[in-house]
Amino acid sequence: MLSLVALGVIAPILASQAAAPADAGARPGRSWHVFFGTEGSRARGIHRASFDGESGRLSAAELVAEAGSPGFLALHPALPVLYAVADLTGGPSVAAYRVGPGGALEALGASPIGDGGGVHVAVHPSGRFLLTAQYGRGSVALFPLDAEGRPGAAQLARHAGGSRVVAQRQDAPHPHGCFFAPDGRFALVPDLGLDGVVIYRIDAQAPSIERHGFATSVAGGGPRHLRFTPDGRFIHLLNELALSVTSYAWDAESGSARRLATVATLTEAEKAGESFNSAAEIVVHPSGRFVYTSNRGHDSISVFAADPASGALERIQVQPIRGAFPRHIALSPDGAWLLAAGAHSDTVSVHRVDPATGRLTYTTRGVVGVPAPICVLFAAAR
Repeated sequence: MLSLVALGVIAPILASQAAAPADAGARPGRSWHVFFGTEGSRARGIHRASFDGESGRLSAAELVAEAGSPGFLALHPALPVLYAVADLTGGPSVAAYRVGPGGALEALGASPIGDGGGVHVAVHPSGRFLLTAQYGRGSVALFPLDAEGRPGAAQLARHAGGSRVVAQRQDAPHPHGCFFAPDGRFALVPDLGLDGVVIYRIDAQAPSIERHGFATSVAGGGPRHLRFTPDGRFIHLLNELALSVTSYAWDAESGSARRLATVATLTEAEKAGESFNSAAEIVVHPSGRFVYTSNRGHDSISVFAADPASGALERIQVQPIRGAFPRHIALSPDGAWLLAAGAHSDTVSVHRVDPATGRLTYTTRGVVGVPAPICVLFAAAR
């Protein structure tokens, strides 16, 4: 088993919290563990907090696993195992942790990526393998998982080319995420450098992936992450460079995506007020009626109403996160709350979701300090 690299001790910048009255609109819910992936010299590893779904209160975060920049996290679909792409003693790797009582993490095993650091990780619905995306080296890595969830040796699939629309950013392939179709037959990998989504056919028994198709996004868009709608009929793709969402109709049988429309996350006037703007994360509400994206630089969340019949999006709100550089956002499993991670402010803020309109309301009741958070992952409390 590979030992984990501990980074230097840091002092997280805690957000000031004023006493706030109970939210009149808070709805009954349950409790979850929330794990935070972190990145950079200010971070020491994976942190964990508890979230009360009734009050919307997020507890203070604690360090539960030391590792170098354990950025993006994912859970096994059946086992109490959490995965992270991290810098370990053997180099960039996928690390597996057994989730114990109270959300404690026990190192289970790790496997080197062998092609630079991973920027995203996703576990196949079968639990037989996981995928990672290597932005810098232009590859996707497949790791078979054993019966206990330990990752085996990596199998690499490389991308090639580049749209070259945006100088320096698109001169080469840059896979930025790994996402599975609802039935598990295909994997979709947004590639910022290629201005599109590479579609892989999956053999879950082998396990293996084979390039199957490509879905083109807008020129210079810079695809980053995507989400399927709950019914599996549509895909919403977030374009990092253009700060927009391109929607597709998904054909589950053929494994193809037909481009429908693109909407902006921010207006040109809103973007003009900042020296830097970049879209980072997209999530779809469990009801399928709302979509949320995060805007770095503008430090906000764009809220869209979604038409379940056509997949069309209409922007209805831009919500400040009350933090800096929201690289990641996540909805609670019941869709009642949204957490926004401020990577540069070392904070995670809580926003209540209106079940009728999807609009967000900020609450100071659950702001906590987390060093350089770049991933928020809800998990069932054990």
